[in-house]
Amino acid sequence: MGSEERSLGEKLLEEEEEADPGGSVRVLQKGNGRALPFCRKLCFAVGGAPYQMTGNAIGFFLQIFLLDVVQMEAFYASLILFIGRVWDAFTDPIVGFLVSKSRRTRFGKLLPWILFSMPFGVASYFLLWFSPSYTMSWKYSFFWYLMTYCAFHTCMSCFHVPYSALTMFLGGDQRDRDSATAYRMGVEVVATLAGAAIQGQIVGAYHTQTAETCRMMQNGTELNNTSPLVNSLNNTKWAYMLAALVIGSLYFLCSLILLLGVKEHTGGFAPQDHFHMSYVTGLKLVMSHKPYLSLTFGFLFISLAFQLVQNNFALFCTHAAGLGNHFQHIIFVILVSATLMVPFWQWVLVKFGKKIALFMGLIWYIPPLIIIATVNGNLPIIIVMAIAAGISLAVAFLLPWSMLPDVVDDFRAKNPHCIDLEPLFYSFYVFFTKFAAGASLGFSTLCLHFSGYRPGSCAYIPAVAMTLKVLIAPVPITLLLIGLVIFYFYPINEARRKELKVEFEGAISKERGNCFLLANPTVYPAARMCAAVPSDDHAFSPSVNAFPQQYG
Repeated sequence: MGSEERSLGEKLLEEEEEADPGGSVRVLQKGNGRALPFCRKLCFAVGGAPYQMTGNAIGFFLQIFLLDVVQMEAFYASLILFIGRVWDAFTDPIVGFLVSKSRRTRFGKLLPWILFSMPFGVASYFLLWFSPSYTMSWKYSFFWYLMTYCAFHTCMSCFHVPYSALTMFLGGDQRDRDSATAYRMGVEVVATLAGAAIQGQIVGAYHTQTAETCRMMQNGTELNNTSPLVNSLNNTKWAYMLAALVIGSLYFLCSLILLLGVKEHTGGFAPQDHFHMSYVTGLKLVMSHKPYLSLTFGFLFISLAFQLVQNNFALFCTHAAGLGNHFQHIIFVILVSATLMVPFWQWVLVKFGKKIALFMGLIWYIPPLIIIATVNGNLPIIIVMAIAAGISLAVAFLLPWSMLPDVVDDFRAKNPHCIDLEPLFYSFYVFFTKFAAGASLGFSTLCLHFSGYRPGSCAYIPAVAMTLKVLIAPVPITLLLIGLVIFYFYPINEARRKELKVEFEGAISKERGNCFLLANPTVYPAARMCAAVPSDDHAFSPSVNAFPQQYG
């Protein structure tokens, strides 16, 4: 046993004795003796692109697709959007539970979920934009889009929940995870830009044709018959299917890069006397963790604000601002601005802290919304305000997902015996995000229904225009302020982050000391005796006691 114990101790010492330039010990995950390489961070970041590409294409265009292209009644469109998003929200905790209970394979526990869900996600995304019949009755049309919408979100939950939890199993330390998250957020903003740009540029030209035909009809220009409007509508349907095919191909390619470029590691500090708990018990623990509640509910209101603007912006430009010919270009400007500002906000959060960066960025979002809602048809001013709104949008992309690993670390420090709960943290976090999207979509489309919105109508309806203005500015601003009040009480600041780092370093130091004793058979009895003494230090000390029990 002596040689085996020595090799074990030497291996663990080798894995965990990595020092940063300042001389302090870096806390690394088990199985990874070095900091994360750039290539692995980049491959991990690329894996976040499918969720953002498809999600933002749906967010910006599905509502106007159902209302103005499929020409579905606003009430039934609101049912599809709301039911689909609620279904999506509830599938996330279920998938999180199934992921946490699934067996670890030689490829890991999370990556197989991503692999097997990907082809079904690509297929269901294309079918969501596919119109099986131009003469389909409203009943069949309703069930077709409802079923494809729910199917796509189920597949995306099976992809995105394990992908989000993969952040904690990349290897490396807290700084590496923050860096990987920053790469991920940068790629996701670019993916958002790509999804909206691809969808917008392909279908935008046909929306412009339809808007121009409507303008001619409103001005009293004589048309031989309704065929120009019908032809434009049919072309728009084909354009949506082409855009879905392009985005679906990118979905497949990005997933392939993730699967080939990322290796899943086991968790870093699982004590020997840990225990697997039931789903209900784990859920109670997660939902009673105060930092998680503050972050989740704050993020819920922030998401509601941004989702309301996103979901109604195309309709606002078309039916309220008189800029239906330009809405895809305005969306592109917003997303380009957000993409360019991600590095700046990453610098701000490193320099001043995540909480300060969050408040600075989100407060900046309020003036552009007010100006966009009050200035009608003035394209130059709206473009300038779109740039300003994009600056704040970058914060909404970057900060919430960068703060969640801190919450998980805080939970691990306070509950060291509870393992494999990371999927629950991430699945319920995604649950509230998607619930916000569903609530905003259903609420806004229902408001349009009661305001008198008529699908396919070219007439300007003042009540519809006013409803869209309210949904673009006053309601999101109110939700944003509520979210900021909740974030004010968020307890994990930079001081707490430093405490967590010190606590993890203390756990590593204890484990290294025990490994040294294990590596020397002559002092092994002392190791057993020391391990038997309860530690009053940090909660991670049980992981030290595990070695004599396992190898004695």
